Amino acid sequence: MSIFRIISKIIGHINQKIAVVGITAGVFVAFVNVVARYLFDASFTWASELSISLFLWSVFFAAAYCFKKDAHIAVTIVLDAMPSRVAKVMLVISHLITFTFLCAVAYFGYKYLQLVIDLDERSIDLWNMPMWIIYLVVPVSFAFGAYRVAERIHGILSTNHDKIVKESEAEHVLAEMGMNSREYKDNENLQNLSKMVKEVEKKTGGML
Repeated sequence: MSIFRIISKIIGHINQKIAVVGITAGVFVAFVNVVARYLFDASFTWASELSISLFLWSVFFAAAYCFKKDAHIAVTIVLDAMPSRVAKVMLVISHLITFTFLCAVAYFGYKYLQLVIDLDERSIDLWNMPMWIIYLVVPVSFAFGAYRVAERIHGILSTNHDKIVKESEAEHVLAEMGMNSREYKDNENLQNLSKMVKEVEKKTGGML
């Protein structure tokens, strides 16, 4: 197993666990605070900021994980209309722009983190917790996202141009339903459904 595969597994594990734990804990804290407020007329001063911080960590690391699955929303109507060679070049350029943006945010997020540490900024509501712990999510999650985009760029460059444009999400669902099976080829209704989905995909710019 190569070192890059090990790094990829570690990053994926971290992204998943933080995203799940963050959203679960955030919902739990918010729920407890609501119950305490309306049933016992006593809310926790730290609950609001803690739940926001947990949601923040969950969303940022979940977004980084989505780069691995290529699950971010993308309008591909122009890409689908281009020849495969041009589409490959466009994908590389768009991923390079995304990679540059993520690296820039990770870098400046790190610089801001250093400033927060130097100022010794703390949260009064969260038991005097240093704020750099909360702000750490920005450079780390964006760095993880940049690594995933770098993986995608490598995958695009190493893939033949005629296989580079992937199926849309709707087409992928149809494939999982057996649209590529022998029964599908013999079923006119399923073929019409597949054609209709593809037409809608074109008209909506891949937003179906």
